[in-house]
Amino acid sequence: MNIRTYPDPILKKKAEPVVNIDGNIQRLIETMSKLMYQASGIGLAANQVGVAKRVIIFDLNYREKGTDLTVLINPTIVLAQDKIVFEEACLSVPDFRGKISRNRYLEVRGFDRHGKPIDIDAEDLTAICIQHEIDHLNGTLILDRVSHLKRNLYKRRVEELLRGAH
Repeated sequence: MNIRTYPDPILKKKAEPVVNIDGNIQRLIETMSKLMYQASGIGLAANQVGVAKRVIIFDLNYREKGTDLTVLINPTIVLAQDKIVFEEACLSVPDFRGKISRNRYLEVRGFDRHGKPIDIDAEDLTAICIQHEIDHLNGTLILDRVSHLKRNLYKRRVEELLRGAH
């Protein structure tokens, strides 16, 4: 498994809810965390590794890998308040940064890796990260949240790179 990058079609696919938290899901979480830490990311969604299931992970303490990993299965935003604009990057959209408007505060509900219900109150960077990863589960990239001009410039650059690779 590897981290999929734009324009891989799995990134635009809406992820399916996890029905059974079994060994396959546990292996998926392990693989996702390994790949996220290797890439020095702070969050990752299952479709970014080619699996269209509603699983996200994040760890804002990436400098001390594995110390603060949070797993959220079937995450749902229950409450979202206030706005913040933050310059985001994405492991699936290499060499791109964009100022994205998000909610500054969230209440999120889901399940941990053991199937136990979990409620998270998140603000600032944690809230931004969770919204970014849930976007992935819904087939939305940061490219979809920036201006047409910025999106088209990036798409054109990727198309040129892909043409040059063939």
